[in-house]
Amino acid sequence: MASHPTYEVHGESYVDEKASTTPEKQDSGGSRDVFAEDDVHQIQYKTLSWQAVSLLMIAEIVSNGILSLPSALAVVGIVPAVILIVFLGIFGLYTAKLLIDFKLNHPNVHTMGDAGYIMFGPVAREVLAFGTVAFAVFGSGSELLSSQQALSTLSNQGMCSMYLVIITGAVAFLISLPRTLDRLAWMGLLSAAVITLAGFIAMIGAGANPVPGRSLTVTASTNFFDAFLAVTNPVFAYAGHFMFFILISEMRRPEDAMKAAWCLQGFATVFYAVFSIVMYVYIGNTVQSPALFSLPPAWAKATFAIALANFLFSSGLYTHTAAKLVFVRIFRHSEHVYSHTLLGWTIWTLLCFAGVAIAAILAIAVPIFSYLIGIAAALFAAWYTYGLAGFFWLHDVYHLKGGVDGLKRRPIGTTIAVLTIIAGAFICVAGTYVSIKLIVEAYANGQVGRPFVC
Repeated sequence: MASHPTYEVHGESYVDEKASTTPEKQDSGGSRDVFAEDDVHQIQYKTLSWQAVSLLMIAEIVSNGILSLPSALAVVGIVPAVILIVFLGIFGLYTAKLLIDFKLNHPNVHTMGDAGYIMFGPVAREVLAFGTVAFAVFGSGSELLSSQQALSTLSNQGMCSMYLVIITGAVAFLISLPRTLDRLAWMGLLSAAVITLAGFIAMIGAGANPVPGRSLTVTASTNFFDAFLAVTNPVFAYAGHFMFFILISEMRRPEDAMKAAWCLQGFATVFYAVFSIVMYVYIGNTVQSPALFSLPPAWAKATFAIALANFLFSSGLYTHTAAKLVFVRIFRHSEHVYSHTLLGWTIWTLLCFAGVAIAAILAIAVPIFSYLIGIAAALFAAWYTYGLAGFFWLHDVYHLKGGVDGLKRRPIGTTIAVLTIIAGAFICVAGTYVSIKLIVEAYANGQVGRPFVC
């Protein structure tokens, strides 16, 4: 006989008598935490403080995406672009709040796949889990490309770029290997520090070497394609929510997760806005993407050298996320999760290696990989960072706060949740369209290179 699902809402149990579920579904969304707390376990997961989580979030989100933001100002104008950056930061904080509330209501949610299973069933679990792994692998590959660009700039293109991707992939693999996120926290601190320092060095370099006769655009009128192409840079610069469930699952006090979200969104929004404005004001409409290529060679090398550590760490963290999802899915609540077993470490190592290897192969073998990153971001990050949050709110209000009547009693929240879903759908469709059109134009213009070349 099917049983009624039991939820835990901020420590208080709630039984939804209007719905039934299987034991499997209860395990994916009930009150049992994804990681058990037991002193006898050899591997302890729930060890992260909110400060450590905020640093890991900053290190992952405030990374190579920031380098494309100044070019958005050149397309749509400084005022609309800055307004968009600030709005998306506030919007990202709102969706983070909904995501964190959903996690607190369903402690056993470890990934977006678990959340999808609770809301929509087994098909959604597989789609969202696949999307998380795919986006993490693509994110890792993107960071490897940034690492390759950094090393190529530092060496004056003195080594084949294909070899540089392999070298940086090996470093990312080593970074991803620790089984628990607390072992990566100190690298998160270093990574957040270096990307911040790199941003300041870039701004100093731009200020010390302003482009003569530069032109600036306050507001600009442009077509939909060019405008949304520019908008995708700030939209996806905040695309890190897909990792939140995994990070919160390893916190000592998940109730403090919102503090980490405030730190992340506050820092990212201010830093994004300041970096974009300063770089654009001193370089003007000729600013490139990444913006560091618009700096004099010495300043570009200095900035890339500092930012390199962040690129490598972010690639490793993306790989760790993909591997952690699959590993917990295979061994959930088994001894291989909590003990140093041969099978557990073998599978974990193979998963990390596979994640980095696939990312490196995509970066080397697929000439349109940079465009595919945009498609992956549109298909998955648009939902993970924005759209799904609306579903989280609607689901929990419906099941935990009185069904349809509960939604009617909260018209403002319901309206905002629905608009959030619509926003996610729009970003997904428009972003995919723009990315596909870019691929078509690149092939038509002969801009697509060949695989496995330097």
